[in-house]
Amino acid sequence: MVTSIIRRLIQALFVIVAMTIIVFIGVNVIGNPVDILINPDANQAERALVIAHYGLDQPLWKQYLLFLQGLLHGDFGNSFVYGRPALGLILERLPATLELAITALGIALLFGLPLGLYAGLYPNRISSKLIMSGSILGFSLPTFWVGLMLIMVFSVELGWLPTNGRGPTQELLGAQWSFLSADGIRHLLLPAFNLALFKTSLILRLTRAGVQEVLPQDYVKFARAKGLRERRIISVHVLKNLMIPVVTIIGLEFGSLIAFSVVTESIFAWPGMGKLIIDSINLLDRPVIVAYLMMMVLLFVVLNFIIDICYTLLDPRVRLEGKA
Repeated sequence: MVTSIIRRLIQALFVIVAMTIIVFIGVNVIGNPVDILINPDANQAERALVIAHYGLDQPLWKQYLLFLQGLLHGDFGNSFVYGRPALGLILERLPATLELAITALGIALLFGLPLGLYAGLYPNRISSKLIMSGSILGFSLPTFWVGLMLIMVFSVELGWLPTNGRGPTQELLGAQWSFLSADGIRHLLLPAFNLALFKTSLILRLTRAGVQEVLPQDYVKFARAKGLRERRIISVHVLKNLMIPVVTIIGLEFGSLIAFSVVTESIFAWPGMGKLIIDSINLLDRPVIVAYLMMMVLLFVVLNFIIDICYTLLDPRVRLEGKA
């Protein structure tokens, strides 16, 4: 297992290095931020001064080496727009996005796993068919439309929940969180549910498929022949084996919840990283864009590494392959 972990760490390092090249080149060939940062009436001397100040006059290979040097020290440069460290701006917005993603994933697991398990164990019941029909709606309905409908029903018509914003926050571990107050939770519910709808349907259908694949296996039949209780068969033999693909989806979808929550954050005016990155793209704020993309790369690499470790714990065959 130790050898497998070391091998995956080396692979993760190569992936990060490759992504630094792709992200740097991809961002630097898009537009010219000088056209936005400098007044159109500025003369050539003023333009040259600003270009030199931001290091945009250097060749790309040298800019990349300076970028790597800053990356190793956690320095992505200062934002062109805000004049502050780009990483600091991202980290300021991270708690809001992280809070929203964790809540959405919790909702997806809370509803997706038991409903998928039920639909897989009793596929011929009318309730199971209704559950699967509902999951199709979760896949089909666009996120922005669902968000607007949630606002119309629960905020405008019923007046139960606020329409936008994060609400009051309280400090915990040096960051501001809204789930620590009742009003903050009320602000959190609608965007979290909107973000969780697609993930709930995905986990539900994946769980159902896993149950139907595991139930006909010989070890389940043998467990029943031994006279084990149905609850133990489901909890020990069925759930443990179907969790292998589910763990993969949970890990990757958690990363996508953080990286691609832009639509939900825009609809509900949630002050997370999504709004910041959209503004940065519109203004060609390269340091913020690069800092955001590298954080997402690091996030997905870490999540994939954790998933690999979970594989070795859930499936003994992975450990045996590593020894071979």
